[in-house]
Amino acid sequence: MAASMSTGGRLGTAAAVVAGLGALTLGYASIVERNAFTLRRVTAPVLPPDAEPITVLHLSDLHMAPWQRRKQAWLRSLADLQPDVVINTGDNLGHEQGIDGIRAALSVFAGVPGAFVHGSNDYYGPSAKNPFKYFVQTSSKHVSPTTLDTAALERFFMDELGWMDLNNAVGEISIRGTRLDLFGVDDPHKHFDRLDTLTALIDERLDAETLETDDPSLAHTVTIGVMHAPYRRVLDAFVTQGAQFIFAGHTHGGQVCVPGYGALVTNCDIPRQQAKGLSVWRHALRSAYLNVSAGIGTSIYAPVRFACRPEASLVTLLPRRTVV
Repeated sequence: MAASMSTGGRLGTAAAVVAGLGALTLGYASIVERNAFTLRRVTAPVLPPDAEPITVLHLSDLHMAPWQRRKQAWLRSLADLQPDVVINTGDNLGHEQGIDGIRAALSVFAGVPGAFVHGSNDYYGPSAKNPFKYFVQTSSKHVSPTTLDTAALERFFMDELGWMDLNNAVGEISIRGTRLDLFGVDDPHKHFDRLDTLTALIDERLDAETLETDDPSLAHTVTIGVMHAPYRRVLDAFVTQGAQFIFAGHTHGGQVCVPGYGALVTNCDIPRQQAKGLSVWRHALRSAYLNVSAGIGTSIYAPVRFACRPEASLVTLLPRRTVV
């Protein structure tokens, strides 16, 4: 009997320790790391050899709610970096009044050249989900979704900030003699991307440039692709279309990771090892640099991060002759 009680006592103690560690981990993930905003700096030699460096601030997955003042203040502080361009890869809204927080956070970037694409959470509000479903399928469906004010978000980005809408569209930005040829798609996770439309627009641009062979700006051009969810089919299409650098988000870097192992899930079909950070995407003998942001926010129904801090990226595009 004594031995049995002793064993039971040890098991009870062990259970209490495990429960305590679990509570501490959850507290750290939901209170500390979720708010440990981080700037990740990377470089990529993709510019023409005699070009000046260009800094790109990559923002993604803000999932903004109006009461998230700490997140808004940190985003405002990024204006001190004085980026040449801002690229926003979607999922900005995390609440029906999320646009109020977006205005508070990003108004400081008015006049800075930029471009954006949408994620599903620019159209639909978040909903409670079983997190274990991410291990068997991607979360492409919204159950009874709340429709968000996408039009207000677009007006803010385009009319107040002056950013370019790249949802199934093309555009260009010139920075100190280098032209950034941009193209992008609407959210691939919801199958809103229209690669056929995008291909036609790119072909039209190439046809027009063929008639302008004396244009000196064509010799100082870098091609950049922008998407929210980095699905392989879209990444392959972007590389085929000549992208030299690709910006994406959506994965949250796995959001809850294992130290030394990384992301457990990606919520799309990108390889787990490329769920965040700078890498190279190769397809059919071509390649492009790929920067996948781990994102800045989380769903209000899953406000935790572990071994995967919220982040923005400062990407410095360098001349190709530069040794990195």
